[in-house]
Amino acid sequence: MRFFSDNAAPACPAVMAALQDANQLDTAYDGDQWSARIDAAISDLFETEAVGIWVTTGTAANGLALSAMCPPWGSILCHRFAHIEQDEAGAPGFYAHGAKLTLLDGPGAKVASQAIDDAMAAIRKDVHQVQPACLSVTNATEYGLAYGRNEMAALGEAAKRHKLKFHVDGARFANAVVSTGCSPAELTWKAGVDALSFGFIKNGGMSAELLVLFDTALADTIRVMKKRAGHLQSKGRFAAAQILAMLENETWLDNARAANIAATVLAEACGERLVYPVEANELFVKMTPDEAAAIRAQGFDFYDWAAGEVRLVTSWDQDMGAVEKLAEAIRRL
Repeated sequence: MRFFSDNAAPACPAVMAALQDANQLDTAYDGDQWSARIDAAISDLFETEAVGIWVTTGTAANGLALSAMCPPWGSILCHRFAHIEQDEAGAPGFYAHGAKLTLLDGPGAKVASQAIDDAMAAIRKDVHQVQPACLSVTNATEYGLAYGRNEMAALGEAAKRHKLKFHVDGARFANAVVSTGCSPAELTWKAGVDALSFGFIKNGGMSAELLVLFDTALADTIRVMKKRAGHLQSKGRFAAAQILAMLENETWLDNARAANIAATVLAEACGERLVYPVEANELFVKMTPDEAAAIRAQGFDFYDWAAGEVRLVTSWDQDMGAVEKLAEAIRRL
């Protein structure tokens, strides 16, 4: 009974059907009929003109976006627990040819506008210190907390105040949209976001993520960098088809809603064991090693996290019977 990662979940039926439909002769690279539809689909969803560029991984989406917004001699402000700092093997610096990360603090891996102001105030405006060029935040965060419209607007104002480009790592963006009840537009460009790494793989996709550019002037540069980085697949229609299938009929929202509901059921059982509120599909739960071993002995799979904590992650396809069993097992601890 799997609760260790939504990355391990199957691709959803809509995606599998779309892959089959795309398995026909068409133009190579990103000149196919599916890729040609992405910009319109994304612009409609976000209620503004936007460019959508498919890639195969979230790391590539983050790296390409940040390298287009930050010069090699600049830095990217992010939380110290951000995925780009903790889990991408230095990819942002690799893509951006040496740009560094300037790390911020905040509970639940959230960045507050005051932290941005404080970081900028501590950096001298001279040639001896690296000057920040970009802000990157994750929504939902690495600890499962969701930024709402007011929080995103405050971050956007801070970015504008300090002349920073604004990037969002949205590996679980769908879960944040469902949790907050905000529109995709309110959590992105209306708050000043320039680029969003829109996650699909964790939410039922197979091998496609989408870089959404609200600053459309970045598109030409990123397309060249995408090719140079080895992410321009010759049969790109399969990536584009997955994304369109998730967007059609709001499959991306239905899948995120299912994962969030399963997480809510577990959260009720965890009670005061929760380290953070559950606002997406991740739970961080206080458990001793003996308690975790007792739960695993009943057939449940999950990751140990910090000392005395475990992480539970629910997925779009989560078996609610297994969810109820895990909830009961936690109540009995």
